[in-house]
Amino acid sequence: MKLFVSGIGTEVGKTVVSSILVKALSADYWKPVQSGDLDYTDTMKVQAWSESPASRFFPEGFRLNTPASPHYSAAVDGIKIELDDFVLPDTDKPLIVEGAGGLHVPLNDKHLIIDLMEKLMLPVVLVSRNYLGSINHTLLSIEALKSRNIPIAGIIFNGNPVPSTESYILSYSQVKYLGRIGEEAEINAATIHKYALQMATQKDYLLGSKI
Repeated sequence: MKLFVSGIGTEVGKTVVSSILVKALSADYWKPVQSGDLDYTDTMKVQAWSESPASRFFPEGFRLNTPASPHYSAAVDGIKIELDDFVLPDTDKPLIVEGAGGLHVPLNDKHLIIDLMEKLMLPVVLVSRNYLGSINHTLLSIEALKSRNIPIAGIIFNGNPVPSTESYILSYSQVKYLGRIGEEAEINAATIHKYALQMATQKDYLLGSKI
């Protein structure tokens, strides 16, 4: 099973969730686009946090220098990103693919992250972080995925719990609840291990073929 981890926006916890899934599923990992932070990439973070020596961490499809939207970062670097450039790594193990920002982050002048998701057509684990406006952002993200018939494996909430928000999102969207991550003072291997043990309850579902 291959899964695409996306979020309702930037800095909502996609890399943390990717680390948890790599650990819980003994999965490989691939980041199609890394914009900025090349000295400590998301791939490096997932590798360090998951402490999963059996996992493979494939090279990023694009490594861009500027911490900005991929279409702009690529332009600064003098390159152009095309959808046909992206090919899933060849592996017979579970694979976690981590997106960049939210669904409508531009890759070039005509394609968005959601276009890449539609091309790959992998079940999506959507990460939602509770803040004022997150109901709107979460439901819009779910609606966008459904409008393109992109399968949604489920949703993970990140941050301090807001039961009224979470229950509304789940009731309205009918998307499967996969779990939640609390507001942690520090993200490290021990933190990831703790949540990976909890996520193990969803292992059979996530590795199944009927999502």
